[in-house]
Amino acid sequence: MSTTYLTTDELSAKIKYDVRTIRERLKDSVLLEGTHYVRPFGGRKILFVWEAIERDMRLVSTDSVMGLPMANGTVLHG
Repeated sequence: MSTTYLTTDELSAKIKYDVRTIRERLKDSVLLEGTHYVRPFGGRKILFVWEAIERDMRLVSTDSVMGLPMANGTVLHG
């Protein structure tokens, strides 16, 4: 299976979120280093792993149907 790496700009275009939102709100809260993104060669550049993001967006999307989204990014299940 091949892996698709995206820059922040490319991810922004794919998921229709602003680049700033990805960097400031999603990265390190729902997009986790080692799972959803990597820093090649230990550098500053970030490459997002599209397959992991797409998989988890769908999982969370189906989970949140039965819950109340909270401001901290978690879901309250009733």
